[in-house]
Amino acid sequence: MHREGIFVSGAGGDTEAKSGSGPAPAPSPTARRGHGRGRVVAALMLGMALTAIDGTIVSTAVPQIVGDLGGFAVFSWLFSGYLLAVTVTLPVYGKLSDTFGRKPVLIAGIILFLAGSVLCAAAWNMAALIAFRVVQGLGGGALQGTVQTIAADLYPLKERPRIQARLSTVWATSAVAGPVVGGLLATYADWRWIFLINLPIGAVALWLVVRHLHEPSRARRTAGAPRLRIDWAGALAVFATGALLLTALVQGGVAWPWLSAPSLGLLGASAALAALTVAIERRAADPIIPGWVWRRRTIASVNLALGAMGLLMVAPTVFLPTYAQSVLGLGPIAAGFVLSVMTLSWPVSAALSNRVYNRIGFRRTAIIGMSGTLLILLSFPLLPYPGEPWQPALIMLLLGAALGLFQLPLIVGVQSTVGWSERGTTTASVLFCRQVGQSLGAALFGAVANGVLASRLADAPVPGLPGDLDAISHALDDPGALSAAGADYLRRAVDAAVDQVYLGAAAAAAVALLVLVFVAPRRFPILAEGAEEAGGDAGNRVLKAPGIDTGLDN
Repeated sequence: MHREGIFVSGAGGDTEAKSGSGPAPAPSPTARRGHGRGRVVAALMLGMALTAIDGTIVSTAVPQIVGDLGGFAVFSWLFSGYLLAVTVTLPVYGKLSDTFGRKPVLIAGIILFLAGSVLCAAAWNMAALIAFRVVQGLGGGALQGTVQTIAADLYPLKERPRIQARLSTVWATSAVAGPVVGGLLATYADWRWIFLINLPIGAVALWLVVRHLHEPSRARRTAGAPRLRIDWAGALAVFATGALLLTALVQGGVAWPWLSAPSLGLLGASAALAALTVAIERRAADPIIPGWVWRRRTIASVNLALGAMGLLMVAPTVFLPTYAQSVLGLGPIAAGFVLSVMTLSWPVSAALSNRVYNRIGFRRTAIIGMSGTLLILLSFPLLPYPGEPWQPALIMLLLGAALGLFQLPLIVGVQSTVGWSERGTTTASVLFCRQVGQSLGAALFGAVANGVLASRLADAPVPGLPGDLDAISHALDDPGALSAAGADYLRRAVDAAVDQVYLGAAAAAAVALLVLVFVAPRRFPILAEGAEEAGGDAGNRVLKAPGIDTGLDN
């Protein structure tokens, strides 16, 4: 078996993972260090920043965009279209990176994202802007999965928390900086600059990747092997199935009722396409979504657990800002701060998590993190009404710390159970499940919140009150629109609705906990560093990585 790997070029020459027959040992930590790898890490962080800052920076400019281009009825597709493109392409890019290497996929992703940014800045109406946002999303899918995969390729198991913590810091910084930068550009310049600002960031990332990230030629290593075939039918089927399912989840209960013909038609068509996708993938010689992704207990359990995490994350990210503004009476900036404290504790917890899982294992560390998450989510409905802003802020700070202990050990752990040739597919499957969980959570918890509001408003003592969460938020922003009694009643209704959403999020946390306890293996089958670089099969080898205490129950 020939050795797969990545080497980086530094100022003093190339630091290379040399090819050879058989699973050669991984380069020593000294050989892996240097200016070259630091530059590649900088490129990964810049690439991740492009996608991390996207949603927050665009959301702040929506009023200016709608005022200029119109299309208020469909502006939500600025986000939905991007999300759809990112999610449904993740499995495709993961497989392509395992087949042709990470570098071409990452370069293609950056170029697509930048091309989409230029087109968005030149959009002449809302339909064009939505279409160009989909182009951006096609690049964003390549960036999200491939950046995480290269990070695992570059660092041995013992050092992976360092790069993952840096990537988490990118998300935390983007959550704070995105609204500020977007607001400044929309106010003092033009909304088109929120897309053009991507160009210098992406150009630097692209130059660093082209100059400093090198992979051994796959053509040389696979001489005499069967010709590589791309499962185009499977890729198209995965894309179509995901697009229909996510459209149904994103638009159901918003653009049309859940039990209407559009929702039922989309859900039925996505189910039929899912069955067709399974049939196509079973017959494919090299499927986009291989069966081993779900047959291997470790990968399947991590997929399910992170899917549940994606679902529960909807509660703080979507509903907490509404709670802070409508119930606590905070302004948009203060409400954003209540949420952003979660992004401050998350990367710190993630960076320190290796000190925990090196002692007790990946599985136990994740169980501790999700147990804390469950208790924290259950504490939210116990907050007094109306309460003080520091109370939900403290809950979010603790939630970020708990989720840092949960997510990073699972990602590092599952990436360490597969070799180079399977890592892209494995990473993409994890991110795909998390994204689908978020879409499902938005649909499910949106229905829960609106159901609670409808029940409360049916018995409202004041006639003529608005009937959904968005309308209530707008009414509470206008002091003269409601009487004091009506405003108080609506605030209490929103408080009750968000409490129920957090209880639903706690149920999702319980599901994740049950998966870890009863589905995840007690020990993750970690490959030794040499076997990882060689592309060893986690289904056939159970080896211990040097220097990592993986022999403990996980």
